[in-house]
Amino acid sequence: MTTPVPLGDAPELCRLAAGELVQVYATRELSPVEVADAVLNRIDTTNDRFNGFRFVDVAGTRAAAKAAERRYRAGTPLGPLDGVPVSVKDLVQVRDWVVRYGSRTTDATPCAADAPVVERLRGAGAVLTGLTTTPEFGWKAVTDSALTGATRNPYDVGLTPGGSSGGAAVAAATGAGPLHVGTDGGGSIRIPCSFTGTVGIKPSFGRVPAWPLSPFGTVSHLGPIARTVGDAALMLSVMAGRDVRDWYLAWDPELDLDLLDGDLRGSRIGVWARPPHGEVSAAVARGFAEARRLLADLGAELVPLELPLDDVFETFQVHWSAGAAQRLRAVPEDRRALVEPGLREVAAQGAALDLDTYKDAEAARAAFGARMEALFERAVDLVVSPATPLTAFDAGLEVPNDSGLARWTEWAGFSYPINLTQEPALTLPCGSDDRGLPMGLQIIGRKGADLEVLGAGLAIERARADGGG
Repeated sequence: MTTPVPLGDAPELCRLAAGELVQVYATRELSPVEVADAVLNRIDTTNDRFNGFRFVDVAGTRAAAKAAERRYRAGTPLGPLDGVPVSVKDLVQVRDWVVRYGSRTTDATPCAADAPVVERLRGAGAVLTGLTTTPEFGWKAVTDSALTGATRNPYDVGLTPGGSSGGAAVAAATGAGPLHVGTDGGGSIRIPCSFTGTVGIKPSFGRVPAWPLSPFGTVSHLGPIARTVGDAALMLSVMAGRDVRDWYLAWDPELDLDLLDGDLRGSRIGVWARPPHGEVSAAVARGFAEARRLLADLGAELVPLELPLDDVFETFQVHWSAGAAQRLRAVPEDRRALVEPGLREVAAQGAALDLDTYKDAEAARAAFGARMEALFERAVDLVVSPATPLTAFDAGLEVPNDSGLARWTEWAGFSYPINLTQEPALTLPCGSDDRGLPMGLQIIGRKGADLEVLGAGLAIERARADGGG
């Protein structure tokens, strides 16, 4: 295994959190230009090894940083992220950038408009640095594609960082910017955060505006990836909000960080220890046990529970394969042979679905979501689980070698059920295995309880920083 790199050799300017950056910008201790140059240099020196970025806008980054510098000098910063470097996943539209969706089937036409989330970040002064890598159309939970090749885990370049927001997690882990836009349709924020020791939240569905709507529909969320819970919360507060282009938005999606509370005393926290498929590795089980002890030390009451997961795998498969079929239909027929075989296989399954099967899956999803919400209503305040049942495996594979598994969903059982329920779920570091590879803890809340989920993560993060685990 290679020497772990994340932040180990990064310059100090690349280690600072977004919250720290805006403070030192305001006091003129640092300039957004200095930080932008440091981040661009960090990308340049690490991207050949880890392949986290598909595109870097050097000129645009420097121009935006200079504009932020002028605003700070005038005492008129645009917003809470003014001058902070932010990357965007190569599935999200950015005006004047060529977004390829990780696919050779797309062309080089620049986007005519920003996606709402990019518009909100730009309006808060964020310095947009580039597009991070994704598998083709974000269809699987690892990050490799025929367009960009394999993205590499910074703890071991032979391993995957997970996906589909793998490039974003690698960028966060290596100091190539503090904040990164990810998407999550079945674990695509939480899985790479677990594999790279970073922090990410899949917000409640309807919290962050999405346009154009993902072909994978209402299982797909946009959210932040960062290195700290505080930064993830700050970024989410900017990403959240109304946009008329997204009909699915909640009535009041705004997030008030003044209400963020990191006190777990008296909380009832459900313990979800077994996924619907497969086994949890011994290392992950040990890490999860340590996390539970820490939660108890923080004053939480732990409640063992079994989630109602009887048909959740089949329900998700119907939704995901139908989305894949819709995505493939949008590819020109003469280019479909360029699409990755695995995606074509999943799309074929979706195309073969009959209406009764799809409507039955919709009904099963609604019933599962209602049972989960009832669990929060009657029994617990939050639920914790491992973020993934295993640590990173070989790059370039959809499933671990010699595992006997066929598809990524068979090892991602702690993540995709919560896309069906649309509930908020945070992943943050939870120790490491015997090889030094990161593991993640997942914290889940009822729909709309994003602040409660972030508060629990903040409590854990603070306790670990104080030597509590």
